[in-house]
Amino acid sequence: MRWSRYNSFGNMQARSEILRFRGEAGVIDCAFDRLAGPVRGWALVLHPHPLHGGTRDNKVVTTIARACAEQGLAVLRPNFRGVGASEGEFDKARGETADMLMLVEQFQAQFPDVVEGAWVTAGFSFGTSVAAQLYSELAAQSKRVPDRLILAGSAVERFRFRDVSVPEDTVLIHGEADEVVPLSEAMEFARTHQLPMIVMPDATHFFHGRLLVLRRLVQQSLTALAPK
Repeated sequence: MRWSRYNSFGNMQARSEILRFRGEAGVIDCAFDRLAGPVRGWALVLHPHPLHGGTRDNKVVTTIARACAEQGLAVLRPNFRGVGASEGEFDKARGETADMLMLVEQFQAQFPDVVEGAWVTAGFSFGTSVAAQLYSELAAQSKRVPDRLILAGSAVERFRFRDVSVPEDTVLIHGEADEVVPLSEAMEFARTHQLPMIVMPDATHFFHGRLLVLRRLVQQSLTALAPK
C-alpha cells in the first residue's frame, strides 16, 4: 500500500509516501520521504522506545531525516511493532531487528534505483540498539552493510541481545545532560568499541533547543559519502 502527500523539509518540499512492508509480526508501516531531483542514496532512520511515545514522527528522528534529505538521500522512517499501523507488540529490539532485516530486503528489491547509491542507517535512543544490531547481523550474513551508521542518544547496551560489531567511522552524538541515557553509559559503549563521540554541552536526551546543531552534525557526517 502507498499514498503520497507533500511535507516541508526546511526550505524544500519532500514528497512523503506511506509504504507498508512485511515483518515477522505483520505489517511495518513506514513514511518514505523523497525530494525532487537526483537521489544519491537512502537512509533508514529508527525511532525511540515504542512504549514511551516513540514514533517515526519524533522530533529527533525527523531532524535526522531532514539532514539526510538535504544531503540528497531518500529517507525511510518505519514505525516499530505496535506503533501506528505497524502490527505486533514490543519485543525489546529482538523482533524489531528481525523486522528491519526483512524491511531492508524488501526495500532494496522495490527501489533498486535508490539503493544503488549510499546507504545510511541512523537511530535515536532505542532505535540505536536496533540500528547497531541490524548492522551487526547484516555483516554476519555477509550482506551489504550501511555506508554510515549514526547513533544519537545511544542506548545500544540496554536492548542488546547479540554481539555488536560497529564500524570505526560510526557517528556517536550524545547530550552532556542526557537524563535518560547518562553520558557515562554512552561513553562506556564508545570505549568498548573504540569510537570517538561528539558530546553536545548541556544537551538533554531529546536535544531540546539543540536540534539545529544536531541537524548540522548529521549533515557534516554525510558530506564525505559518495554514491556507489
